[in-house]
Amino acid sequence: MSLDGRYDADNIFAKLIRGEIPSVKVFEDDKVLAFMDVFPQSPGHALVISKLSQARNLLEVEPQVLADLIAATQKLTKAVVSALKPDGVVVTQFNGAPAGQTIFHLHFHVIPRYEGAALGRHGEGGMADVEELKVLAAKISAAL
Repeated sequence: MSLDGRYDADNIFAKLIRGEIPSVKVFEDDKVLAFMDVFPQSPGHALVISKLSQARNLLEVEPQVLADLIAATQKLTKAVVSALKPDGVVVTQFNGAPAGQTIFHLHFHVIPRYEGAALGRHGEGGMADVEELKVLAAKISAAL
């Protein structure tokens, strides 16, 4: 999929927002949703999405939505660092399939990094155990 195109209202994140499929939530308000990535690149990998926008990528998002989204991303990043004590943290966002984007609903990744631990490949690391994700989400939520 290219940088240009139509928003697919049936993408997995749209379904999460509508409650049609489950997620392991870290926090949520009327504008954003933060939840655990079910294909984590590292323990504690979480995502932040807008609940209001149908922007497929950074190039399409409304400025105020982006402001709310990046503020929530910072909030999540601080909580991940506080709760999980990683040696570093990656905050990333992809635009278009050639850049690595696989779900075409604007989202930010917060990926804790641990010294000596290899980073898994984006979307290819195998599905995580939901109970383990719930434990990590509870730790992160408690740090908010």
